[in-house]
Order: sequence, then structure tokens, then C-alpha cells
Amino acid sequence: MKKIVKILVAVVLIGGSLALIASVLNKNKKKSEEKTQLVSQTNATVAVRVSAVIKSTPELDVVANGNFAPSQELSFSAEKAGRVVNVLVKEGSYVSKGQTLATIRTEQLHVDVASAEAAYQTALTDYDRYTNAFRTGGVTQQQLDNSKLNLSNAKARLEQTRINLGDANIRASINGIVNAKYIEPGSVVAAGTKLFDIVNVSTLKLMVTVNEAQVANLQLGKKVNVRASVYPGKEFTGNITFIAPKADASLNFPVEITITNNAGQQLKAGMYGTAVFDFPDQAATIIVPRTAFVGSVSSGEVFVASNGEAKLKKVTAGRVFGDKVEVISGLQEADQVIISGQINLADGSKITVLQ
Repeated sequence: MKKIVKILVAVVLIGGSLALIASVLNKNKKKSEEKTQLVSQTNATVAVRVSAVIKSTPELDVVANGNFAPSQELSFSAEKAGRVVNVLVKEGSYVSKGQTLATIRTEQLHVDVASAEAAYQTALTDYDRYTNAFRTGGVTQQQLDNSKLNLSNAKARLEQTRINLGDANIRASINGIVNAKYIEPGSVVAAGTKLFDIVNVSTLKLMVTVNEAQVANLQLGKKVNVRASVYPGKEFTGNITFIAPKADASLNFPVEITITNNAGQQLKAGMYGTAVFDFPDQAATIIVPRTAFVGSVSSGEVFVASNGEAKLKKVTAGRVFGDKVEVISGLQEADQVIISGQINLADGSKITVLQ
């Protein structure tokens, strides 16, 4: 009897536990269904971010960086072989055009000039004698012509030896500063041996690049303020001397600015420089973030948020200012352009604007 009672109690307990478990599972199922329904309702819209359309004045003033380069830079090489006798300048020396920088041993060259001079005088005497003899019929026309040819050849050889002697004196062909010296007295050089590097920094060039929107406002001769990073607060004035007619691979246009150095020649070639282009004031225009365009600016399409929906609009893009784009037509002030989330949008899609 007791055993039966125990069995009945156990059955009752097990039944009660199963009923409790079933009740809990039923409640969990209802909660899960409610969450699923909520998620389904939420996923019916696309989360986006927007930007209000306003008119503003574009900032066209631009700062472009580059390195200063000398207006003239030449490497001097030996034209004749020989031994260096004198080096008359050192690194850092200022030299003028035509100044002798070094000399090469000239004894043999002087001998060559003397020999050529003697040969020329002999040929000249022979020519005079043949000319006089020709008048009296003592020589033929051919003999006179040969004498004239010998005189011409002797004169040419004399001029060549004088040129060779002149080449023994290495002279500067530009004004500037000796930046490097590669020889010392006693050095033996061959034709083409590098002797000196000379740079002219009385004027310098700064090469920078600007984009297509900026290059349209530049012209040759325009004054440009230039700064050097090593001289904070000091400004130099330059002029635009070259504007590339063709963009480079990055779709930028190289621009060259020529700067007259100050009396102390503080600017050095190779220094880091900054050009500040002062563009004229522009009229206010509609400018939107570049990210508002579907795909790229060239698509000419943007989405506008209106009453909880995304409306696709065709627009006409104008100038590009970095991460901003001018819109010439297709948008009005106070429109809300969508700047993120467009990948999931189609015309008329329901949207949720994120703050």
C-alpha cells in the first residue's frame, strides 16, 4: 500500500514539473515571436545619414607644397685630358661667368701653338711668293691654288691649337656658387671628367601642383606668396612662370613659380617651400558632400530624404573642392541629401534617419 502511494506521489510531481516546463516554453515562444515581429518591422526601413543642402561660398584659396630648385645648375667637365695644375676656387665660392676655375698643364699645348704658328707663317710666305710668281708666269694656276689651300689648312690648325690652349683654363659659364669640387692640384683628368658643380640661387623655382578647379584661376605672371618652412613668419614673393597645358597621372597640373632670393640669399635649393594662391571671392553656391553621389560624381545622381522615403534625383555637378562638390542644378536649399547607406537604397525605399 505504501509503495502505491509513493508511486502516485511521484507521478503527480513529474506531471506538475512537465506542466511547469510546458508553461515556461510557451511564454518563451510568445516572447520570441514578438521580437521577430519587431525586427521584421524594423528591417522594413534602411538606416541612413543625411546632410542639409545649403548655399555657401567655396574656399578656393589653396596651399601647395614643393621644393626649391636653383634657376641654373651646371656640372663642368674637362674638355681635354691632362694634369690639373691649379684649382682657383673652393666649395662655397661665388664665381662669375668667364672666371677661371682651374688650369690644366699647358706646356705641350704651348708647343703645339708655336709649331702651328710657324707652319702658318711658312704657308703665308709661300702663298705670297706663288702669287708674285703667278703674275710673271713663273707658276701655274694649280700651283697657286695648292699654295692657297696649304695656307688655309695651316690657319685652321693654328686656330685649333689656340682653342686647345684656351680649353686648358676651365672657365665658369654662369654666375653662381661652387656647390661641389671634384679635383685637386695634381689630379690627372680625361676628357669628360667631372670637375665642378655650380648652382645659381639668386633666383629659385618652386614646382607645385594644383587641381583642375584651381588651375582655371591661375595665369602667367600672377604674383604668389611663398613661404619656407625654415623661416616661419617670413614671406617671399614669386611669379607664375609656367602652367602645364596637360595634367599629370594624378589629374593635377604642375605649376612653376620663380622667386627672387633676398640679398642674403637665405633660400637654398632643396628647401621645403609652400605657395599660397590667393583666389578671388566666389559667389555662394550649393555645395554637398562628395559622398552624397551614388557611385561617383560622374553619375550625377543623389538620394534625397523626403517623408521617410529616399527619392532619387538627377543633378548637374560642377566644380570639385576636395571632399565637397558644387551642384549647379537639381537640388534646392533645405533638401536633405543622403550621404551614407545609398548602397541599400532604391527610388522610394523606406528610410530611418540616424542622428
